[in-house]
Amino acid sequence: MKRTIAFILTIAMLLCSFAAPAEGGVEAPFSQWNADAPSLKALIEYVEAVTDETSPDYIPPVDRIATFDMDGTLSAELAPTYLEVMLLTERILRDTSWQPDTEMLAFGRMTRDHALDKSFPADYDYEFSYHQAKAFAGMTLTEYADFITRFLVREADGFEGMTYANAYYLPMAEVVEYLQDNGFKCYIVTGSDRFIARTFLEGILDIPYENIIGSDTALEARNQGDTDGIEYVFTGDDVLVRTDKLLIKDLKTNKVLQIAQEIGRQPVLSFGNSSGDVSMNNYALYNNRYRSAVFQLIADDDVRDYGNPEKGPALREKWENMGYNVISMRDDWKTIYGEDVTKTGEFHWLKDYADDPETLKMN
Repeated sequence: MKRTIAFILTIAMLLCSFAAPAEGGVEAPFSQWNADAPSLKALIEYVEAVTDETSPDYIPPVDRIATFDMDGTLSAELAPTYLEVMLLTERILRDTSWQPDTEMLAFGRMTRDHALDKSFPADYDYEFSYHQAKAFAGMTLTEYADFITRFLVREADGFEGMTYANAYYLPMAEVVEYLQDNGFKCYIVTGSDRFIARTFLEGILDIPYENIIGSDTALEARNQGDTDGIEYVFTGDDVLVRTDKLLIKDLKTNKVLQIAQEIGRQPVLSFGNSSGDVSMNNYALYNNRYRSAVFQLIADDDVRDYGNPEKGPALREKWENMGYNVISMRDDWKTIYGEDVTKTGEFHWLKDYADDPETLKMN
């Protein structure tokens, strides 16, 4: 009888160990997704096929390269605009430690006035990059990171319960972790400044700095002056500083060129959300020796975020016709930023960056 009872207890303990996660264990891979989301099913099916050594679609780990856009793909771009746009506006209109010239001040005010309705001029990206390089020239990398960090701790405009540091999509963070657990190397390929992305993503995703690719402004040694880098010798008295020279705006086909130069392998997975990501997506999708897949987010949730559900069907048709899998933020995700985060429907952007000198101070 004692042996029988001992046997039963042993079996019960084993069953319990399988049924319940270990203390401190991780949650299910996709706890933030709706289980019946077609995009999630497509992703899991793809990963299972290409990681199965017996499958004709098997991809060796060395070639499992996944690229992700950042703004609007991994992080919020609607609170109320892109992070790097908010940072430049902060620098121009509120940073009393620095004085912008007349041209830059006019650009900052124009940005402020058009950010909420996204009515920027057609050449805004290039004008922005010119002013961004100039506005932060002379800063060391540490000073630049500190400036970004001071902004990130603020409450995100248009939301309650979320700082800018937490303005990222929880379901997409699960995707990155899932891919890494399955032998994929994940890279960020963003139109935002590389060092903004590095600072923002620190502590959010386990992606090393060298896997973060973005727009680049030239650096120089502080004591270098006009001497070319091939002639100048870096010394112990030097520190790297930003210059006002834009090297590359990492959008559209420039993303493809950056991937080829910095990664050296063709991605098999690509994740984006806008026309600026199409070239990167197509680079993964076409002429690939491996089975590849593309996932495109659509911002169609106007309850938990500031998306536009009316554009959702047209965007879905457009992206699916291009061979992309579509991720609907409204239909596919259980949450976006977390259950404790709520959309307020109101922005204090214009008030924060008004011309009243009393507002021109860092919080």
